[in-house]
Parts: sequence; C-alpha cells; structure tokens
Amino acid sequence: MSESVKKSFVIFTYFVLILSTFLVFRQVRNFEFVSYDDSDYVYENPHVLNGLTAGGAIWAFTTGHAANWHPLTWLSLMLDCQLSLPGGANPGWIHLVNLFLHLVNTLLLFAVLKKMTGSLWPSAFVAAAFAIHPMHVESVAWIAERKDVLSTFFLLLTLASYVGYVKRPSVYRYILSLVLFALGLMAKPMLVTLPFLLLLLDYWPLNRIGRFNRKNIYNLVWEKIPFFVLSVISSVITFLIQRSSGAVISIDIISLNNRIANAFLSYAEYMAKMFWPRNLAAFYPFNVAGSISFWQVVMCALLLIGISVFVVRLGRNQRYLPVGWFWYLGTLIPVIGIVQVGSQAYADRYTYIPYIGLFLMLAWGLPQLLSKWISVSPQRKIALGLSMVIVLTTLGICAHRQASYWKNNFTLFSHAIEVTPNNWLAHNSRGVAYNSLGRYKEAIEDLSQAIRIKPDYAEAYTDLGIVYSNLGRYNDAIDAHKQAIRIRPYYAEAHNNLGNAYDGLGRDTDAIEAYKQAIRINPDLATVHYNLGVAYRKLGRYPDAVEAYKQAIRIKPDYADAYINLGVAYGKLGRYPDAVEVYKQAIRIKPDVAMAHYNLGVVYLETGDKSSAIEEYKILKTLDPELANKLFNLINK
Repeated sequence: MSESVKKSFVIFTYFVLILSTFLVFRQVRNFEFVSYDDSDYVYENPHVLNGLTAGGAIWAFTTGHAANWHPLTWLSLMLDCQLSLPGGANPGWIHLVNLFLHLVNTLLLFAVLKKMTGSLWPSAFVAAAFAIHPMHVESVAWIAERKDVLSTFFLLLTLASYVGYVKRPSVYRYILSLVLFALGLMAKPMLVTLPFLLLLLDYWPLNRIGRFNRKNIYNLVWEKIPFFVLSVISSVITFLIQRSSGAVISIDIISLNNRIANAFLSYAEYMAKMFWPRNLAAFYPFNVAGSISFWQVVMCALLLIGISVFVVRLGRNQRYLPVGWFWYLGTLIPVIGIVQVGSQAYADRYTYIPYIGLFLMLAWGLPQLLSKWISVSPQRKIALGLSMVIVLTTLGICAHRQASYWKNNFTLFSHAIEVTPNNWLAHNSRGVAYNSLGRYKEAIEDLSQAIRIKPDYAEAYTDLGIVYSNLGRYNDAIDAHKQAIRIRPYYAEAHNNLGNAYDGLGRDTDAIEAYKQAIRINPDLATVHYNLGVAYRKLGRYPDAVEAYKQAIRIKPDYADAYINLGVAYGKLGRYPDAVEVYKQAIRIKPDVAMAHYNLGVVYLETGDKSSAIEEYKILKTLDPELANKLFNLINK
C-alpha cells in the first residue's frame, strides 16, 4: 500500500470514528440532569455553579467533596457553568462537553495505537469499539462521570508523550509524561495503575523488553519510579478522603469473603457484557444475602486463572495477549471492590479504560485466528472487514438505545428497575422524580419500596419525609426524618428537612435547632442558612436573620431569594439604604422576580422616593398586575 493511499485510509478512519461517535451520542445535547450524583457535582453545588473563581479554584484543590480528590474535574465543570452564565448550569452544554472529550479520547486512542504498532485496521477497530460500546455509554451520558472522560484524556496524552519519549528519549518528554500523568490523577485517581500499563507497553508493542533480560527489566522499572510515587500519593489521598467521608463501606457490612467473591464475579460479568451488553443499568445493587453462589465464584476464578495461564504461555509469540489481558485485570483493581466504596456490585463506567485491553486482544488475535481457517489473503480481509462492520454496527445501535435511557430520571431509573432486581436506589431516585412533579402517590410507593428492599437506607426515609411535608403530613415527615437521622446521625440534609417539617407545624424554635445542627455538620449548604434566616424572621429575630441570609449569599452569590429576604429583614430594622441595595442585587440576578420590584417600591415609599416607587410600579404592571395594583394603592395612599 502506497503512502498516499495509506494516508487516505487514515483520514477516512478519523472521519468514520467522528461520524459514528456523533451519531450514537448526539442525542445527549437534549438530556437533563439526573438526580444520581449530578446534584453533588453541578446543579446543587454552589462552588461549581459560580463558575471559575479564585475561591472556587481553592475549594477544588482542598475539598474531598463527593468522596474524591479530583480538582481538575471540578475546574472543568466550573468552566462549563462559567460559559453558561448568566443562565446557570446548562445540562445540554455539559453533556456536549462530555461527548467532545469522549470523541477526542477515541481519536487519541487510534492515533497512539497506530503510532505504537504501525497497524492501521486493528488500531481502528480498538478505537471504534471504545467509541461506541454500550458499556461506555454511562461514562459519556452521565454528567457526574466527567471525571472518566477527562482522566482518560490525560491518560492517552501521557501514553502519547511516553511513546515519543521511547522513540526519541529526552528529559523534556519524560517530564511531560509525568506532568500529564499527574493531571490525569487530579481528574480521577483510578489512573493509579498507569505505571503498570507503561511496563506492559514496554513489553508490547514498544518491545523494550527482550527475552526477560533482568537488567533490562530492572532499568525499565526504575524508570517508572516517579510514576509509581505519584500513584502511591494519589492512592493515599483518595483512601483518606473516602474513609473520612464515610464512603468506604465497613468490613462489618460487607465481609472480605463477599468482596473477594464479588470481585471474581465482576471480572467475569464485565467480560460477558463486553460480548453481550444486555440489561445495562445505572446502578447494580450489591445483594449479598443469598445472591452469591459458591460454585459461581469457583467457576469465575477458574476462568480467570485459565485465561491468565493461556495468555502467558502464548505471550512469547503473541505478546499482545498478555498485554491486553493484564491491562484488563490491572486497571480494574482500584474499582473491583476489595476496598468497597459505595453500594454497587459493579458499574458500567469502570470498563471505560479496562476494555481497551480486551479490545487489543480481539483486534490483533482474530486476524491470526482467521488466517488458520482462511489461507487466501483477499478472502480473509473481506471476512474480517464484513465481520468488523457487522459487529460495530450492532454495538452502535445498542449504544444509541442505551444512551436514550439517560434522557431524564424517569427513563433512567425505570429502565434500571426493569432490568435489575431489588434495585433500591433506582426506586428511591424515581420516587424523588415523581415528587418533583407533584405525583405524590407514586413517589410514596417507590420510596416505600426502596425502604422495604433496604431498611437502613437513610436517604429513602428523608426523601419520603419530604413527600409527606408536601402533602401537609408534617408529623409523618418528622418521624421519617428522625428515622433517617437514627441511621445516619451526621446526615445534614435530613436535619435540614426535619427543620422544614417543624416549620410546617409552626415549631420555629425546634426548626432553628435542626437547621443549626445541619450547619454544624455541613456549613456549606446555602439552603440551610436561608431556611435558618426564615425561621429567625418569623420569630422577629431580624439581626440573626440578616446574618443567616448573608451566609447563604456568601455560599451562593446568585441566591435571589436570599437577597429578597435579606431586604425584608433590613426593612424591619429600618436599614432602608441596605434594603434598596440588596433588592437591586436580587433584580440584577433575576429581573423578572415581581416580589423584589414590589418590595423595592415599598422601601422607596418608606424613604420618600415616590418617583422611584412609580418606576417599580410600571415594571410590575407587566410582571404581576395584582402586586402592581397593591403598590399603586400604597403610592396613592
């Protein structure tokens, strides 16, 4: 094949990768936020919603929020919100950024493999399978998984830089590889296995390891020491943060035996879903009791051992086999569940990097296998080409359908309930979605089902309490929130919701104590400070209300309701100039909030500025005629 023809094929491959990825995932631009972690990462996170700020950057590098230290992920989401301002976080835009990163990762993967191996079509197959495999939908279509696509971007850049270093060694290229790796760890700590991957690539396709020359291997390992140091540092930071945040599940809750058993099952399950990606869900419950068969575990363990022995024996001649296999096994270790973080048995998103190893084995192994069956080269190429087109087209269709389930909470969690048994998290999340639409009966049914499946699920109790409050059943709400607190004493949201239920019964003093407890647990919840201000205002404690509203605004500078209520408190204290300023700020944030214009008009009248009050009346006539008439009567009183 001439260089010009080869170049044309490369350009064509890039075009097909871009087109196929876009066709599968373009629908995400119309998707909403989902309640599964998107609130923590974006739409209820004031640090992210405020966009890129100096304070936000400091927070990103010092926080363990969401049980991880990944400052680059936070900064990227802040940038998304910055570009969406003043309208706030735009889920469609953030989804598109995820898609763009996934597309770039696909093209980088193809380019890096082609550069390392010199093989066009196997590299193209790996990149295409990576781009449109249904198991990778979660990493792309879930906003909270920005960390997946962003960290993989830096991983692939690290590999590209490392390949450049191997081909033309220099201190600059080595340091660049190290810096890119550090950036990847700051996007998601799952990349801690990258030094191990570099050693695998040294074996194949970079062929830096001969016939197991000890000195050569020693030098290559020594070369990776700075990478291993970064991995150890990242692992320690991650473990400390996850343990302090309570994300690490105690050995008393899920025993070590069950964790090891689930690890073997997960390895086998991931392989099965690579070939037959059906019944995919956003969450797979870790159902310990009666769900793990001893013989299942034994068969899965024997399968893994058997494949390992097989690839090692063939590895001298087909080096891609052990590289691909140990890539798969190794990159899953941080999330295989021996240190259990969260309640999932396994997760689709965990395959985003590991599947590359299995794709390598298929892409380079199938042509060799086929050559034993079909000796004629043209026929073999036609068979390979047709099979590749059929397989990838099927994967693309399945991925497109799987992506569609991520459109909103109802489609996502209804599908999860349909394909997984006893999915308490899916029932709870759908119940929350029903509540947001005022469909309280369905919400109670789903939330009660979540509690039946998992009686120690604190979130379900407090979500049920919120529904009861919406129905005016405040005593039932108080009982539900107290049950949540009994299960999780340091659950700030439950204390806040308990305060709201007390407020519904007019028990303002009890509400204040509940809000204070929520703030002691988590001082960064703007809504709780706002609620505390409301409770103080009801008791006529206006100086305390002012301080509470100021705290809410400090955390969330675009909190229009807090500015309005702060203005009311200033008015009650006779601080009219301050009231005018905060009402104006509320209007700058939300120009169409009628109550802010009305209150501002009232304050103008209190200060004798009738002409300014008339201006507010004119604006109110288009926003709220009833409030306009009320202000008009005050003007002409």
